Amino acid sequence: MAVPGPTLQPPEDPRALLPAVLEPATRAWLDTATARVAADPAAIHGLFPGVRRRCGDTGLTAHWSVDEAARAVLVTALPLRGPALADTLTRLHRHGDPAEQRAVLRALPLLDPGTPGAAGELGDLALPLVRETLRGNDTTLITAALGPYAAARLPDTEYRQAVLKCVFYEIPLDRVHGLDVRADRELARMLADFARERAAAGRAVPPDIEPLIRAFPDLAPAQDPHAERNMTALGTTDGN
Repeated sequence: MAVPGPTLQPPEDPRALLPAVLEPATRAWLDTATARVAADPAAIHGLFPGVRRRCGDTGLTAHWSVDEAARAVLVTALPLRGPALADTLTRLHRHGDPAEQRAVLRALPLLDPGTPGAAGELGDLALPLVRETLRGNDTTLITAALGPYAAARLPDTEYRQAVLKCVFYEIPLDRVHGLDVRADRELARMLADFARERAAAGRAVPPDIEPLIRAFPDLAPAQDPHAERNMTALGTTDGN
């Protein structure tokens, strides 16, 4: 049963976005770099770290910065499939700085055969990267990991735990893909337990979990009058 939740559009394809915003010299560099990667996949390891210096890191859209988008273009140019593609992504991710890691994670939907226009046959092979990221505490990386790829591929138990971690780390749920489809009764129960614990401690309950809980009235903390007061006083309760 799908429950009310934010519906996110998939990130825009950076291959369509960048030509209009890059200066001619930068666009020429990226075109050359993309051709090199297409001809020699190993070239990406030397090119990937220098993208920010060449292209800049200004914001492009809500989903992409310019350097992330340019790195995603390089990744989609890889003439690799399956395990070979996953191995290259793993190297880029594990040897990269946070910006490079975000780019790899955000590019995953572009490489998944379940996504229109996908460039590679990645399947579930990048789930280890998602899981590794979700074990960390960098909220920007966690957010990048919970894009359309994770929404489509993570098993139910892991997806629920990832959502709960977002709530714990105060990552807004409108940044998590797939909630409108994947939120279920078990996730609502976990969030209701979290809300009750917060209310009992006199702490604010994040308002964006309420629609997910209230879809199952028997789980709602409103059964507890103290929890109800906390749920309705979110605007004035200190959440720290």
